[in-house]
Amino acid sequence: MAVRHQLVAHRPSAVWTVLEDPSRYADWVVGTSDSDIEEGWWPNVGSALAYTVRVGPVTFRGRTVVRRHEPPRALELEAYIGPLGSARIAFDVRPWGEETLVILDEHPLRGFGGSAHNAAVDAVLQLRHRGMLRRLARVVERDVPGARGSSATPGGRRGRAAGS
Repeated sequence: MAVRHQLVAHRPSAVWTVLEDPSRYADWVVGTSDSDIEEGWWPNVGSALAYTVRVGPVTFRGRTVVRRHEPPRALELEAYIGPLGSARIAFDVRPWGEETLVILDEHPLRGFGGSAHNAAVDAVLQLRHRGMLRRLARVVERDVPGARGSSATPGGRRGRAAGS
């Protein structure tokens, strides 16, 4: 299991503004691009994003489904990564004075990733998480206006009704 944390120089509401915006997914999730709502209203439980995943020269489609959404504290996702299977990705968002402590916990669930999970995989996930959490902090700190000390509420939930 790969667990990593990042201190973000803004309040939890600013972090949630980014986490709840599906158009920002590729801005902070390492390896993804072209994210689009696939189903539901992001980030309601059961909603899903589809995106392109690039690993070196290989490109395939990925899909992430919200399994738990309890703002402003918890967001849990299941990411389906083509032939690799799926992984649970959990964000624990905690107030830390005027800042926010974000704890990221990821582990493979299904498919090849789940059966081949070992310490070497966790080491690779740690590197990925380091980059992803830095990117999340950078997006929050750069793009959420007046976030420090503000009482702004999270950005509007964007999406579409299933089947539209």
